[in-house]
Amino acid sequence: MRRLAVLVVVMGIALLAAPRGATAQARRSSERPVVFDVALTGPIDPLLARYAERAIARARHDRAAAVLVRLDTPGGLDSSMRSIVKAVSNSPVPVLCWVGPSGTRAASAGTFILVGCPVAAMAPGTNVGAAHPVGITGGVMSEKVTNDAAAYIRSLAERWGRNADWAERAVRQSVSVSASEALRLHVIDVEATSRSALFNALDGRTVRANDRDVVVHLLGARLVQQHPTLAEGLLHDIVDPNVAYLFFILGLISLAAFVIHPGVHVTALVALLLLIASLISFGMLPVTVAGLVLLIAGVAFSVVGLKVHGRGLPEVAAITCLILGGLFLFDPSVPNAHVSLPLILGVAIGDTLFFLFVMRAVLNSRYTPVRTGPRTVIGAEGTVLSPLEPVGVVRVRGESWTARSTSGPVPRGASVRITGMAGLTLEVGPEPAPQETEVSQ
Repeated sequence: MRRLAVLVVVMGIALLAAPRGATAQARRSSERPVVFDVALTGPIDPLLARYAERAIARARHDRAAAVLVRLDTPGGLDSSMRSIVKAVSNSPVPVLCWVGPSGTRAASAGTFILVGCPVAAMAPGTNVGAAHPVGITGGVMSEKVTNDAAAYIRSLAERWGRNADWAERAVRQSVSVSASEALRLHVIDVEATSRSALFNALDGRTVRANDRDVVVHLLGARLVQQHPTLAEGLLHDIVDPNVAYLFFILGLISLAAFVIHPGVHVTALVALLLLIASLISFGMLPVTVAGLVLLIAGVAFSVVGLKVHGRGLPEVAAITCLILGGLFLFDPSVPNAHVSLPLILGVAIGDTLFFLFVMRAVLNSRYTPVRTGPRTVIGAEGTVLSPLEPVGVVRVRGESWTARSTSGPVPRGASVRITGMAGLTLEVGPEPAPQETEVSQ
């Protein structure tokens, strides 16, 4: 009986535990894997690097199944690129890099990030390459810097078993290939038209993550979009050739306006903020020294036109320098690093008109005698509000004054002329009647 009782108790416990175990197993099977979606679009700068590092760290904290890094970049800063590659390489969560959708690219610094990712994928209609280092003068960097970049990208390719020879040629010779060619050359691992297609292709595959093998399960994965902070987003948006160019020109114009009319301190503050923002952007873009000099010369010629009457020659020189400076501000060999031509023409014309009319009027006003004080009403015409017998009230230029008549009583409503002033009392005389012209017949 005792054995039978023990058997019944054990069977009861098993029956009670079985449904909960089955329910837990069903719940686990119904859970969808979570993939953090990190979009690296535009120039690679410290703001994108902070955003990527934070998203990868959060993926580890939230135990995401993987991190998807979507690339669409013309390049960027070497230091920011290396920070992103370091975060990707040291992530315990598998990181998948995908250049997509169609029409995007991973050029220059983007090539390093793609090659340095545990899983590299591209969508049809995309390209990768052209990774030669470019300096602030717009030219290619020294051989020492090039050798360092070539060694770095080769080490990344060798770590993940990719085509290290092609990776080095992308740096030394600025070669670029399409997605299908990159797959054929073993520059990437997968060609996928979409994120879901990429997840299907990688489901069940073993991925190396921080020196350990992880089997990824991505079927039906739920994407969780990661966003940069508001400050990161705003600052990243100004790292654009058109915005940087516009900020720099407006900063120079504001600075010139402050020099011409130093009494307006707001222009100095605006000039400082705009120039700082533009210089931050220029530090992340392939700026040429010739372009910067031409832009500064253009604004300088506009200022000269205010001082020197050269029959329009300073204005012509200003427009020419501003147009050429906008055209040659960025290295033309870097994809999408150029200023819009309509913006260049609009800024050149607007700068000339601003200095020709607004600043010339401001400059002329500095030499116009300023008349202030009560005696400025002498000679003006007034209207009698209360009869002058001989003292009364008159209205002059919208103000009421105590007035004394110098020519006898004056009735209310009559017009008088201000002839003098004694203290705060006006001296007035009668308004001369208009002379009639006799017409001969």
